[in-house]
Amino acid sequence: MLRELTVTSRPVSWVNTAYPFAAAYLLAAGQIDWIAVVGTLFFLIPYNLAMYGINDVFDHESDLLNPRKGGAEGAVVDRSRHRGILVACAVACVPFLAVLGIVGSWRSNLVLLLSMAALLAYSAPGLRFKERPFLDSLTSSTHFVSPALYGLVLAGAHFDYALVAILVAFFLWGMASHAFGAVQDIVPDRAASLGSIGTVLGARWTVRFAAAAYLGAGALLLTTDWPGPLAALLALPYLANVLPYARLRDEDSAAANAGWRRFLWLNYATGFIVTMLLIWHVLGR
Repeated sequence: MLRELTVTSRPVSWVNTAYPFAAAYLLAAGQIDWIAVVGTLFFLIPYNLAMYGINDVFDHESDLLNPRKGGAEGAVVDRSRHRGILVACAVACVPFLAVLGIVGSWRSNLVLLLSMAALLAYSAPGLRFKERPFLDSLTSSTHFVSPALYGLVLAGAHFDYALVAILVAFFLWGMASHAFGAVQDIVPDRAASLGSIGTVLGARWTVRFAAAAYLGAGALLLTTDWPGPLAALLALPYLANVLPYARLRDEDSAAANAGWRRFLWLNYATGFIVTMLLIWHVLGR
């Protein structure tokens, strides 16, 4: 069961939610305290277990038709395990949420509530935002931007133009990444009668939408203070990764999986560079 829970939580993606919170909190608070540790641990494992565990439980039928599921890109767990996964999600999250709720302000708690609501709304029956084209990309991006926003609000950050621009750029990056990820699933999603930004726009226009969003994110960073303009260059590798698929036909959309796998590892390289830029920024204050 522990192995299944680990696979379900997508360890390769843990850093994508823990890092934004930790970096945002550190920059706003100027220190690493016990609240930072608790928040980072929450967004590292319990948050990802809940996000992907709920998704895997309620996407079981469609995942059976998807050849890329069953590993790092999504677990296919026997139905007999579904109840256990949902219970594990609650058990893992509730203690952290209780502690963070007690130490936080009403503003930070509101952001945390919205973050968890987006997590549930994406996959839970009756809501299923993941099946609502465009809302799927908006909600998915919220999954990754909200930990950063929460860290900033929890630490009492002052929101100026540059900070808002960075958050909007991050949000565009998240939308672009989700949209590109949806391309590879167009055929199985249509076979399962599931809607997504990919099934509506088709492979070519979804890839072009992703490219435009990456470009918009980079353009926004150009308008911020140094080293923001330097960080804008990080949009270029993502553009280079998606543009080869700009003429992809729907029936060949599974070929985008190669680009998606590159994207997963590209995040680590980008994260390293962002870390260096953050250190440079902090030391230069």
